Amino acid sequence: MAEYPADIFTERDDVDVDTLANLGPLAALAGTWEGAKGLDVNPYIDAPRRQAFIERIEIQPIDPQSNGPQLLYGLRYHTRIVKPGEVETYHDQVGYWLWEPATGQIIHTLSIPRGQTVLAIGQAAPDATTFTVTATRGSTVNGISSAPFLEHAFRTDAFTMEVTINDDGTWSYFEDTVLAVFGRPEPFHHTDRNTLTRIAPPRPNPLAREAAEAAEAASDTDTETEMEDQPA
Repeated sequence: MAEYPADIFTERDDVDVDTLANLGPLAALAGTWEGAKGLDVNPYIDAPRRQAFIERIEIQPIDPQSNGPQLLYGLRYHTRIVKPGEVETYHDQVGYWLWEPATGQIIHTLSIPRGQTVLAIGQAAPDATTFTVTATRGSTVNGISSAPFLEHAFRTDAFTMEVTINDDGTWSYFEDTVLAVFGRPEPFHHTDRNTLTRIAPPRPNPLAREAAEAAEAASDTDTETEMEDQPA
């Protein structure tokens, strides 16, 4: 069990507000991305169904978050996936990637509009180029919660996501969602994979933008003062 301080209320007063500078291994995920080579393998009536997909994901920094003395830096994301040549949304997902510098813990949350949420946890070094997060049904820490129909028909027992930061600036993921499909004796490994290419840089988080604007204003004021002090 992790060791926590006796004082669980007092927040730190030395917080760097620049989230992009404090994301550890998650920094490489910030921005807007597209991937056209996705593959989804999901359960179907007679045999697994393989579906190619195109993905767009926006991942933007949020302000630092505190749970008393615990400090988290994070990214908020929205993923939209379509089948090639189609407009209708095939998959939609929102959530957060969180990094705790003090412990090296990574937290990944996801919610989908079919009635399911997941909180997956992993560990990584600040300069890691690969990391894995996992969740297990029934855990009160890194768990999985499903609406009644999904729990009945496609119960999710485990979730694993492996992320790899590639040398060319892209990043790839592989997801393995272990399902208990109603009426079938063996678990099904529902897998998804893709490689994402950045199409736009991230925007600084609100507090970082405010700090940058204040610094710029102060610099402008100093410049004006110097000019006024110069002899005519």
